[in-house]
Amino acid sequence: MTDEISPEKREVPWNARQEEKPVEKSEQQVEGGAKKEEPWERNLISRVALASLQEQRRARRWGIFFKSLMFIYLAILLILYLPGKIGSSGGMSSGQHTALIEVQGVIADNTEASADNLITSLRTAFDDKNTAGIIMRINSPGGSPVQAGYVNDEIYRLRELYPDIPVYAVITDMCASGGYYIAAAADEIYADKASIVGSIGVLMDSFGFTGAMEKLGVERRLLTAGEHKGFMDPFSPAQPEDQQHIKGLLNNIHQQFIDVVKKGRGDRLQAGNDSLFSGLVWTGEKSVELGLVDGLGSSSYVARELIGVEQIEDFTRHPDYFEQIAERIGVAMAEVLAGVTTGFQVR
Repeated sequence: MTDEISPEKREVPWNARQEEKPVEKSEQQVEGGAKKEEPWERNLISRVALASLQEQRRARRWGIFFKSLMFIYLAILLILYLPGKIGSSGGMSSGQHTALIEVQGVIADNTEASADNLITSLRTAFDDKNTAGIIMRINSPGGSPVQAGYVNDEIYRLRELYPDIPVYAVITDMCASGGYYIAAAADEIYADKASIVGSIGVLMDSFGFTGAMEKLGVERRLLTAGEHKGFMDPFSPAQPEDQQHIKGLLNNIHQQFIDVVKKGRGDRLQAGNDSLFSGLVWTGEKSVELGLVDGLGSSSYVARELIGVEQIEDFTRHPDYFEQIAERIGVAMAEVLAGVTTGFQVR
């Protein structure tokens, strides 16, 4: 009986062994289906890429953290710097109080002391059922006679609507020109003994550049339709008839100012003293003698002793803080351009 040869032991012809090529295993395959380790170069590149990605994610997280921290820090500064002012338009009180309205800085459109802001504050204060009296605390060198006139007229209108609510003007450092135009509408005016009060007058100032232009060899070419359209041009010689016209305009506004002061102060003004309307200023102490001020005292004094309610609530309208920044930048640029093109201001 012939022994069977197992397949494993069966000899393969030499030429077949020569032609048979070993099957190369994939670089990814080993015995048992396991994967070989990748070459160290590829492994190194993968690790570097992964580390870079992790570092970017970590940097992004820290960036978000520090930006959030900075935002919180700035928000806290705004709250501390402008307590109760951000987006505020008046006080909120549950009890009887004295309403305070600040008149700070130049009285002009697009400023905190604009007619829109002050009139809104006044209406809010008068409408509040808990308002026992109103104090307008003024620290202003003056400004636009138009803006001051709007506020003056509104104070009289509101006083007629609310006859039981007195209005007091309290002067801090300065109440000049347009500031006093507003103060004259109050029932009474109080100041510190060193306050600066007065400047009841009107001015228009400008510059002339004709001499400088001649030295620089610059020629002014101004074309107008209308005989006096280019009057008071700072780059052209001043004409006597133009100056006379402006003088009449200033006298007209000045007389309006005088009438407003006489209406508000009445017999309290020192009789026969024409210097009151000359544009001069006096201390608060001297102003009492002249009849420009009724007495010496602060806002606290007026609230406590005259109105009888010591609790003071601020009803001053303040625009949004970021809006203020944008407006101030815009107003500053506009004023510079206006000063160059028109050459004069009325205040």
